[in-house]
Amino acid sequence: MDRVRKIINAGYAHEKGYYGEEIGIAVLDTGIYPHPDFGHRIACFQDYVRGRISPYDDNGHGTHIAGIIGGDGGVSGGIYMGLAPRCHFIIMKILDHKGNGNTEHVVQAIDWLVQYRKAYQVRIVNISIGMVLHAKSRERARLLQAVEYAWDNDMAVVAAAGNNGPGENSITVPGICRKIITVGCFDDTREQIGRAPLKPYYSGQGPTDHCIVKPELVLPGTNVTSCAPYPVMYTQKSGTSMAAPMVSGAVALLLSKYPQFSPADVKLRLYQRKVDLGLPLSKQGWGMVDIGKLL
Repeated sequence: MDRVRKIINAGYAHEKGYYGEEIGIAVLDTGIYPHPDFGHRIACFQDYVRGRISPYDDNGHGTHIAGIIGGDGGVSGGIYMGLAPRCHFIIMKILDHKGNGNTEHVVQAIDWLVQYRKAYQVRIVNISIGMVLHAKSRERARLLQAVEYAWDNDMAVVAAAGNNGPGENSITVPGICRKIITVGCFDDTREQIGRAPLKPYYSGQGPTDHCIVKPELVLPGTNVTSCAPYPVMYTQKSGTSMAAPMVSGAVALLLSKYPQFSPADVKLRLYQRKVDLGLPLSKQGWGMVDIGKLL
């Protein structure tokens, strides 16, 4: 995360005093380990897999994502601090220990978020998961409907583009949704992957079946170090799952400065202030986030 913060200019926001205070971010994933870097900021934990009350993460994926969004980096002396280290988390455990889940749990989680959005100040929903490309059309439609429902209820939805690139139309569901913000990686080259267990140019690419430009944004996602369950504390992971929470964290910083922004305002601002990386449209969409420019 020290590398990532420099690339996307996160220091600008922190120098100006924006850390994501009072911004609730819902993370739909494998849960969360109560890592010291999260302090007392796990505001709510809902378990749709095993029905437990206390926060846990039997996979590690969700904890890693939460660390990217808003770990305070305390255990690492600030090296692995996330982007919005004063945000609070609303954790929806919808995936099991293998990272598998179903559409029904996503729908239930989003229904809950809409109901309790104001109580927990939920402004952003991070979905670093993707439905398999050959999923049934009914399941795809249901998931797309759910994320649009969240967006229409004043929550900015950020989804990963998936790791099925580099072919055209390789964005996973719900990333193909027209309304939401879909995020891919630009550092998925053969040289940067190294020993990461992903093929080169893994990041999902557009356009979609309906000729929508996707992803909208690309960020670093390869070999990112973030929070992990005890006793490891920090670990490296790669994928568009790691890039999406960087946008969620950036949006939290943006909403710290402009709390009146709607999801549509957020998306327009991301478009207006992006950095063109000079990559093909199908690869980079609009371009990269620079938090200094964004704010």
